[in-house]
This record gives sequence, C-alpha cells and structure tokens, in this order.
Amino acid sequence: MALSQLEPQLIWKNFSALNAVPRPSKKEEKVIEFIKNFGENLGLETTVDEVGNVIIKKPATAGMEDRKSVVLQSHLDMVHQKNNDVNFDFDTQGIQMEIDGDWVKAKGTTLGADNGLGVAAIMSILESSDIPHPALEALFTIDEETGMTGAMGLKPGQLNGEILLNLDTEEDDEIDIGCAGGIDVTATQNYGLENARGQIVKIEVKGLQGGHSGMDIIKGFGNSNIILGRLLYTGLYNQNIQLISIDGGGLRNAIPREANAVLSVRHSVEFIEQVTALKKEILEEFASVEKDLHINIETFSSAEKAISEEDSRKIILALKSAHNGVYRMSPDVEDLVESSNNIARLELKQGELKIFNLSRSSVESTKYAVAEQLKSVFELAGMKVEFSGSYPGWKPKPGSEIVKLMEKIYEKDFGSKPHVVACHAGLECGIIGANYPEMEMVSFGPTIRGAHSPDERANIPSAQKFWKFLKEILAEIPKK
Repeated sequence: MALSQLEPQLIWKNFSALNAVPRPSKKEEKVIEFIKNFGENLGLETTVDEVGNVIIKKPATAGMEDRKSVVLQSHLDMVHQKNNDVNFDFDTQGIQMEIDGDWVKAKGTTLGADNGLGVAAIMSILESSDIPHPALEALFTIDEETGMTGAMGLKPGQLNGEILLNLDTEEDDEIDIGCAGGIDVTATQNYGLENARGQIVKIEVKGLQGGHSGMDIIKGFGNSNIILGRLLYTGLYNQNIQLISIDGGGLRNAIPREANAVLSVRHSVEFIEQVTALKKEILEEFASVEKDLHINIETFSSAEKAISEEDSRKIILALKSAHNGVYRMSPDVEDLVESSNNIARLELKQGELKIFNLSRSSVESTKYAVAEQLKSVFELAGMKVEFSGSYPGWKPKPGSEIVKLMEKIYEKDFGSKPHVVACHAGLECGIIGANYPEMEMVSFGPTIRGAHSPDERANIPSAQKFWKFLKEILAEIPKK
C-alpha cells in the first residue's frame, strides 16, 4: 500500500509532501519557503518573521466566530540521524519512507514524524473546507531540535490566540501540560601533540539503539560515549595511555549510538586482555535492552601523533566522573524524570577536544545544579566550560479550561481517561508562554517510537485517532 492510500489521507498526503523537502535543523530555508507557498496558495494571510517562523491565519468557519481563537503549533525542522551503512544527504534528499505493518518508517534514517506529523495535521486543517474550527493561527517554528531558536525569537504581539495546541508529543493517550527546560554545557581544550610511544589500538562501540535524550533517558539504554569511557578507564593506571582521537555521538538531544577511540598503549597485550574482559561484562549488562551492541578492539601500526599521558588521563577521568542519565526523579509527579544529563558528543582531533552535553530539568534551580556539577568536573580536568542555549520549562496548569475539555472529549471518544502528564523533554510551550503568559497551552500528538534515531516510526492507527481527537477539539472550543 502506498502512503497516499493510508487514512487519514489528508495527513499522509501532506506528510509525504513535507518529507520530500530537506529540513535539517538550522538549514530550514527550503521548508520555510515550502510552508510559505502552501499558505499563500490557499489565499491565507501568511507571514515569515525575522527568525524564520511561518504564521498562517485562517478565519473561523461560519457559526464559530464567537469561539476563543486557537494557535496550532508545530516545528518544521527534524533530527537528522542515519545508520553508518546508509548513504544519505539530509541537505539535498527527501526522506525515503515505507510501510511496515501498522507503522510508517524511513529507510535507514530518521523519519521526521517528530514533528512532521504535527505540521501535516495543521496543513490539513488549513486546506480543509469541511472541518469546523474557530479563528486559527498556524505557527510553524524553526530549529526546535537544536536550540529552540524559533520559539526564542517569537516576539510578543505576533499572536492573538487565546489557546495554544502544540502537536509535538509521542503518546496518543497523553495530554501534556508541562515540560523540562534545558541548557547546553560545552567543555573544550587544546592539547599539545607528541609522538605515540606504544601500540596503536582502536576501540569501537556501535549498534546501540539511541533515542531521545529526554523522553528515553529513563529507559536504561546504552550511551556509546559512557561505554567507551569505561573501556578506556580500564587501562588508565597500568598501561600508559596516550589518546590520539575520539569520535562519539552526534546531536545533543540524541542518546549516542556509536563511538570510537584511537589510542597508543605501551602495554597493549595486558590492556587488550582487560578491555576484552570488560567488554564481555558490558555486553551481558545490556543484553536485554541493547541486543545489537557490538564492541570491537583492534591493533594496527601507524606513526600517529598523540596527546600526553597526563592529558589523556585527565580526559578519561573527566569522562568517568561526569554525570550521565537521570539525575533526579520528580518528587511531585509520579514516574517523571525531573533532571538529567546527556553526554552527547565527544570529539578529539589533532589535540582539540570538545565535549557536548544537554542538561534538562523541569525545575530551573536543578537544571543549573546539573550544569554546574558538570562544569566542576570538567574544570577540575583543566577544561574550559561554557553554558549556552538555556530555555525554560513549562509549569503545569492541570485545571485549565482546555485541559478539562480535552479530557472530556477523549473519554467520550475512546472510552478511557487520558493520562494528563508532564514530560522530560523540551517543548516550545515554556518559551512561548514566557511572552504569552495568559495563553492556555496543551500538547498532544500521535504515537511515535524511536524519535531522534533511525528506528523512528509512526503508528498508523494512532494517526487516525489523533486526527479524530484534533478535529473534535477544534469543533468544541469554548466561547470567548
């Protein structure tokens, strides 16, 4: 079956059209033009603000002019991750999709259902002629995945809506009313190079499933950078390690799936024995959650330049000490991660070191506590540390009128109560709410699995459920 035959056809048609347009974060020029043309071709008032957000306004359908106005919001960019054996250029190619049972997925890359299905749903509402709705403002933001740039740049007064429906969550039985804020923590240092004095060894960690560094941080998935650090630490005190290069992970908001290090080891036989023994233990540790994890160790000859043993020791100790994973669970919301950190990217090349982290928390003070703990570790190791990209969380308001309405509609349509939750991820609601404090906000969406990884997939029946829910919410928006 082709995607165009799936129900609801409007959403899958628009999702296919959207996915034909390259839209990596920070490179959204093509998709901004695509959405701008979409709105203008419908004859709707369409503007692009100074940071690149697209706003399309549609008047209320007949008889709904007295209802509260609604902002429908999703982000245009997508996470670009692919399997190593896949030849794909996110800057020039559209996503190649396929149907697998009840799921739509991509061929070896991220699918872009995060947040492409939300964008497609809004497009479908905008072009419809038979769906009742109040006055609408469709807000398509940019660069949500790597900096929240669009939401940050949205100025007061650009929107008039009284209710904001963010279509960017990944469980179709959840109504999200709160989220975590985040901050980027970056450690850097430059080291002198010298001749490598031992056997050249390469350690490679691959095959982890990765995932969203907020939503999936509680699931116990492996982090390739942390596993690599454990393997390096094994030989730290007895084998005289000199680091040559490290290449691990990718984007800050994705749990690292692959990492490798090239190093010089004086006592290589003993080192490889110890690393091989630890490799076996690690594979057993992760056997139930990381079935495709592979750790390869090989030696080769090369006249490499390396950093000193002392500098190598500091880097390995810092990697061993820096916090990764859940930092604190919420004492107020059951099963909610309050704070966490993702050691997302390690890069050592020609003596230049970079370590990228994303710390998250729904409590602002704890967000900085996590970031400052990392700063302390890295500074003790002689590195320079910078904070950047800080954005606020979104404080829950469970008693708001729109939340009560959505609970009522969900129970009527689907025969059970929805889960009203807060999530450990960065949603744009917190940032938008800072400039529009009177706006009621809620987030919901269809079921998506494996977001931010090549295993990303969207559930087809869930998209149908989401579409029905969205249409009924718009039809029952309360009067002003």
